[in-house]
Amino acid sequence: MNIVLFQPLIPQNTGTIGRLAVCTDNHLHLIKPLGFDIDEKKIKKAGMDYWPHVKLHIHESWNDFLSNTPENKTMVFCTTKCKKTIYEHSYSEDDYLIFGNESHGLPEEFYANYQDSLVTIPMKGDFLRSHNLANSVSIVTYEAIRQISYT
Repeated sequence: MNIVLFQPLIPQNTGTIGRLAVCTDNHLHLIKPLGFDIDEKKIKKAGMDYWPHVKLHIHESWNDFLSNTPENKTMVFCTTKCKKTIYEHSYSEDDYLIFGNESHGLPEEFYANYQDSLVTIPMKGDFLRSHNLANSVSIVTYEAIRQISYT
C-alpha cells in the first residue's frame, strides 16, 4: 500500500508515519509544500533508525503526484467530512491512503472531485474534531492490513 500525506506540517508526525510505513512495508508519499525541511532533526528523532529505510517519494504538487502514479490506482481519502467509515471500504494492496495536513485537512475541491472515495474514522462526541494525524494513519493502515490479511 501507499500512505500519502498532503502537505504535512509537523515533522514529528511525518517521522512517526515513516516508521509505521517501514513496519508495515508501505511506501510513504509526501506532497509539497511541506511545513518542515525533510532533513530536519525532529523527523529523524521520531522516525528513529527506521527513517533511512522508508520507501519515500516526494512530489512537488498534487498534479505531480497524479502524474507519477498509475492511472488505475485506487485512492482512499481520509477525512472527518463524510459518513462512510473506514470499516465500510474494501481495501486492496495497491491502494493509496491519502491524508490531509494537521491544520486544514484535505483541500475543499477534493470533497467534490473524490466524493465516492472519502472515508472517516468514526468518533463519538459532538465536540471532537479529529485524531492526531499519525494516529489516524495508523488506524486506517491497520484496518486495511486487517482486511487484506484476514479475508
